[in-house]
Amino acid sequence: MRRVTALLIAAVLVLPRPGRAQTADLAPADNLVTKGIPPISAALVEEARRYGEFRAAGFWDWHPTRREMLIGTRFADAQQMHLVKFPGGARTQLTFFPDPVSVGSYQPTRGDYIVFTKDVGGAEFFQKYRYDVATGEITLLTDGKSRNVGGAWSHTGDRYAYMSTRRDGRDLDLWVIDPAQPQSDRMVAQLEGGGWGASDWSPDDKTLLLMEYVSVNESYLWLVDVASGEKTLLTSKGEGAKVAYGSATFALDGKGIYVTTDRESEFLRLAYFELATRRHRYLTSRIPWDVEEFRLSADGRLVAFVVNEEGVGVLHVLRTDTGVEVTLPKLPVGLIGGVRWRGKTHELGFTCSTARSSGDAYSLDLATGTLTRWTESETGGVRTASFAEPELVHWTSFDGRAIPGFLYKPPARFTGRRPVIVNIHGGPEGQSRPGFIGRNNYYLSELGVAILYPNIRGSAGYGKTFVTLDNGVRREDAYKDIGALLDWIGTRPDLDPARVLVTGGSYGGHMTLVTATRYDDRICCSVDVVGISNLATFLQNTSGYRQDLRRVEYGDERDSTVRTWMERSAPLNNADRVTRPLLVVQGMNDPRVPRSEAEHMVTALERRNVPVWYLMAKDEGHGFRKKANADFQFYATVLFVKRYLLGQ
Repeated sequence: MRRVTALLIAAVLVLPRPGRAQTADLAPADNLVTKGIPPISAALVEEARRYGEFRAAGFWDWHPTRREMLIGTRFADAQQMHLVKFPGGARTQLTFFPDPVSVGSYQPTRGDYIVFTKDVGGAEFFQKYRYDVATGEITLLTDGKSRNVGGAWSHTGDRYAYMSTRRDGRDLDLWVIDPAQPQSDRMVAQLEGGGWGASDWSPDDKTLLLMEYVSVNESYLWLVDVASGEKTLLTSKGEGAKVAYGSATFALDGKGIYVTTDRESEFLRLAYFELATRRHRYLTSRIPWDVEEFRLSADGRLVAFVVNEEGVGVLHVLRTDTGVEVTLPKLPVGLIGGVRWRGKTHELGFTCSTARSSGDAYSLDLATGTLTRWTESETGGVRTASFAEPELVHWTSFDGRAIPGFLYKPPARFTGRRPVIVNIHGGPEGQSRPGFIGRNNYYLSELGVAILYPNIRGSAGYGKTFVTLDNGVRREDAYKDIGALLDWIGTRPDLDPARVLVTGGSYGGHMTLVTATRYDDRICCSVDVVGISNLATFLQNTSGYRQDLRRVEYGDERDSTVRTWMERSAPLNNADRVTRPLLVVQGMNDPRVPRSEAEHMVTALERRNVPVWYLMAKDEGHGFRKKANADFQFYATVLFVKRYLLGQ
């Protein structure tokens, strides 16, 4: 469950191009609630618009019998499911919902239907649907109310395992359905907690491999008998140091499991876990970085895996019989994900994005060494070849620890010390990585503003010790990392410490509000996107299925000592320290950070006449996913940056 957190302020979504003759101000649509935001001029929209016209394509699945790809991309307001029949071919849209489709996968033997996932209004109560390829008919498979996530196909393709909160709205239970017969849906195992996921079916389709996620550094593997629901714990609990497991899949003979784990290591290694002896055999010990995902080929001879090398995604392929790596052609330097083998071949599909490419579907044929780009997403007329490549930087925090980050610098035509946007990732176990930063390129290329993405303590990707350094009350140290970063900016001859804006989404929004209260005299302004203003009230009010998972990270607000620290350090309770302008962005249906976290902060600043702008979308949740909403957020942010960071 370590996941890369895309900064919500930089979402790459698209709106139809406004006409050049347009002269009226841009008015917020009826679904948007605004307070304090001045009129957005047509001139600003025209100047910034093309930086929001990027499109991205993500590889989702191969057709089981044809060399065709299922991808996710967006032509209108939200990402939908599309079919690409050959490299460079047209993207045929299959779904047409007002809300984004999250992911889809083919029935694995015939491919006559697709199971896909979608929610409504960003509320994250995801439902499962069946799309019939021959007719285009769509059938709801789940109850339409609960949260339904994950998905693993049986080898025969007649059953699909997923997790659902249908029983009590809180715990994720294991369910199995034959999507061709929706009435077959049944709960296989009743579970406790919101961190469960179905990883794989055994070769005989009698047993399911389950992952129980407790925290970023603690998880467990279970076997579940599909007929009886009986569970068997594979990995020990309560013995020695905590261990994390990531991806997991059965070996072809069913005698073992390939997994990623940080057992006896700082990083997630690829390992073979023998079921009979419960012993691990490590396959990637020579690589001192996390293996973040992998896929075993249909014949079991090859395993493809992606390594997070200090932020960069690097693809590897290993021969399972010898442990020798296969030599691969040179791939773009950036982020790689979603690796999947095509049927029984040795052709691998994946998504790749770079600082200059928003994300496209690729395939790599191991038999020939041929790399093929299947999609080439539009860039709105902007020449991305000139976009800045990030510089890996480090600064020293209060305790002598080196903190990494990525610095994007504006073109050379912008001389002198440049204003800075510090953009903090969410998670907290996320990681800022050198991928495509979308609309944020506007600030670099047109306004000459540098952007710095820090990976403060608690970020994933730098080992299990680093990721736990901010747990509970130790979050104070993560707050200090930002103070050290502001010190470091002052030492750079190319950055202006007198012109700094801090922003971030989710946990990054929390860090933004913390910075606004603790370092008010060292920043010009801040932009909080779906951020937490009080950890205690956030934990009380976040969705039930998330509470225990988040308490491991932030601390338990029900403990009086922890609660006292949370209340004392809460940005909301220190709002009287804020004098600099603040822009707050929130989705009404956010199941993670309730909108009360934003609204209470806005009210506190309004009472003190601090300049505060507020933008809320009635049809969004944890960040804006719809193009029109994301565009308005972008234009409002540009106006805010020009006024309060640049003083225009």
